[in-house]
Amino acid sequence: MSIIVNLDVMMAKRKVSLNELSERVGITPANLSILKTGKAKAIRFSTLEALCRELECQPLDILEYKVEDDSK
Repeated sequence: MSIIVNLDVMMAKRKVSLNELSERVGITPANLSILKTGKAKAIRFSTLEALCRELECQPLDILEYKVEDDSK
């Protein structure tokens, strides 16, 4: 299984920069960058809630589940 982070897509749709969003959400630009690039191992529900509030979206718009193909 694989969780895809589409935060960069939502940020582009809302025309918001990493620095602006990090200030509005209350996390460091470095931590937001880790999340945006999909390198994060976890996300707090409070952070996800803040991102959804600021980007006016649903968690599904940011996080996506994809089944990995095990036949390879």
